[in-house]
Amino acid sequence: MDSESKNMQRDSIQRRLITTVVLSQAILTTGLMITGVVVTYWRLLSSLDIGMQAHTMSVAALVRYTEDATGNVYFDNSLLPESIDPNHPDQFTVWADRTGMLARSEDWPDGLQLQPGPNQHWNFTWAGVPYHALRITRLPILDREEGKAFRPQTLTIVYASPTLHVRQQVKAAGVFIALVSLLLLGATAWLALWGIQRGLWPLQALAQQAAGVSAQSWRLQAPVEAEQIEELRPLTKAMTQMLGRLERSFVQQREFLGNAAHELKTPVAVLKSTLQSLLQRSRTTEEYRAGLHASLQDLDRLEQLLQWMLRLARAEQWAHDAGRRELDLIDINSTCEEAVERIRSLAESHHSAIHLATDGPVPFRADPEDLQLVWTNLLENAVRYSPEGSPVEVSVIHDDRRATIIFQDHGSGISASDLPHIFERFFRGDPSRTRATGGSGLGLAIAKALVEAYGGTIRAESSLGEGTCMTVEFPALKP
Repeated sequence: MDSESKNMQRDSIQRRLITTVVLSQAILTTGLMITGVVVTYWRLLSSLDIGMQAHTMSVAALVRYTEDATGNVYFDNSLLPESIDPNHPDQFTVWADRTGMLARSEDWPDGLQLQPGPNQHWNFTWAGVPYHALRITRLPILDREEGKAFRPQTLTIVYASPTLHVRQQVKAAGVFIALVSLLLLGATAWLALWGIQRGLWPLQALAQQAAGVSAQSWRLQAPVEAEQIEELRPLTKAMTQMLGRLERSFVQQREFLGNAAHELKTPVAVLKSTLQSLLQRSRTTEEYRAGLHASLQDLDRLEQLLQWMLRLARAEQWAHDAGRRELDLIDINSTCEEAVERIRSLAESHHSAIHLATDGPVPFRADPEDLQLVWTNLLENAVRYSPEGSPVEVSVIHDDRRATIIFQDHGSGISASDLPHIFERFFRGDPSRTRATGGSGLGLAIAKALVEAYGGTIRAESSLGEGTCMTVEFPALKP
């Protein structure tokens, strides 16, 4: 693992980019160099062909025709053209279609037999010298005396010229192209290195700023260059949003610890005070019994608070691992009916009625106890903080996309300043919602955590003096 970590540390985006640019430029340079050499070779060879054709016509002009009984044809070698390559002589041979071979160069290679044939080009090597050969057929005899005895003839000439000078020129051109290409490759690599380093500098500056983020300072001072670069702008925005979420999470954790300590401190202090008062002097059996009964009530409240806190922790853990839970298929309507039955006694004590309206079964995969706990919390709040005799309406509707559960009360409502915070832990916006009324400030936080654990959402709408509407939405069950 250590060696793998070291290898990963030695890798870098800058090195990858530079390597990619250099390799691509090297491939391009190699391709251009090969193309330049090939084009140069064929251009020189084409020029050589033109020169050889001119020399071939000069050789054809040296063929003479005299009129006699046999129509003799002979070759005048007194005016041979100079070789294309001064250092190596050209080679040629001449045939007449009726007379046969008329002439050939003095140093025509022994053993090299070339017969008349169609026009063509080819290369061969003789005595270590490379040659390029050209055969031209059907050439007329240019110098003749026409008469009655004239019998038309055509010539076939093979002309070969050494290509050493062509190869030398191609080699020189290749060296020149290679040197220029290497210089351009070096300049391109340097420019790429400079450009990449300059382009990555805003990312490095952003990393330096991100390194300064801590639990004491969550603010990310993004460099101006990073905000101006289009590719870095989404990263900067994502990092800022991530740090904002982390900061809120840390703040919530600190607040949770403080609130939990405060909530636990009160029943513990009351319990301790009760027990200390019992020990201060001797008391009658009834006084001890009353003190122990009060202590048990304090312990019950303390136990209930601990259970709520543990339930909230489990709900938040399920929100991260909901996909791993094995859940049965249930009907949301049945969980709502069970919650209504649980709250019925509280509603009767407030002379309130709970009306449940559904439009058919709503299948959903969930733990029924979780949903019943959510509905119970919402119904308890709706009944407890509504005027006596005020009804509470519960509606369950669904379509192909979602299932919606609505809880509507007609109480005093929630102020606009408190509405965004009602799902926070231990939040009590209404002073009446204290321990005396049974409120711990965790009910709505647990409801929100459980709803989100099943991929749903919960939101509140309220107007002072008109009541509060709680809406829960779950994604529809996929077939």
